Amino acid sequence: MSRLLPGILAMATIVVVSNILVQFLYGQWLTWGAFTYPFAFLVTDVMNRVYGPKMARRVVFAGFLTGIACSAIGTQIVGEFGPLVTWRIALGSGLAFLTAQLLDVSIFDRLREGYWWKAPLASTLIGSTLDTALFFSIAFSGTLTFLEPANDVSWANEVLPLLGSGPQAPLWMSLAIADWGVKLAIALIALVPFRMVVARLMARVA
Repeated sequence: MSRLLPGILAMATIVVVSNILVQFLYGQWLTWGAFTYPFAFLVTDVMNRVYGPKMARRVVFAGFLTGIACSAIGTQIVGEFGPLVTWRIALGSGLAFLTAQLLDVSIFDRLREGYWWKAPLASTLIGSTLDTALFFSIAFSGTLTFLEPANDVSWANEVLPLLGSGPQAPLWMSLAIADWGVKLAIALIALVPFRMVVARLMARVA
């Protein structure tokens, strides 16, 4: 348990901070939470490299339970436009996190014997793509209004130029693509701390 504790605390911190920062906009297409949440994949990959997939999955489940707690609290806090977290957002967030993180663990484990950067980069890129697709479609797509009929997502389905200048598309698609782009950028940047943290932890384990 002592080996898992730093990973669990790091994952829980990222999830809590991201749930708070997602309430604040950065520009037109992003929230501040978009810049912190992708580091959850870094934590998962570090734990996977150092302690193996079984331990990494335990850290993922700890993050998942933390996310559920944050979402449950958010649904009870009413802001200017209603609850800070709708049930669709809670469902999308939880399902996207758990599915994408577990996929990340599996892909990383399959590629762990290759070049050091291959497993974390490939697993994070694929996991992040799935995470983005699941969350934004479940939380905002107009075709899934049956999930929470009382939740008005018409604002997210307003048809506008994609990212302000592309073809016409629902607003939520622009939000998803912008979020996805940040995740891809951080996946590359995170290779540096991944290498450093893994080297330090491996030295302690040895």
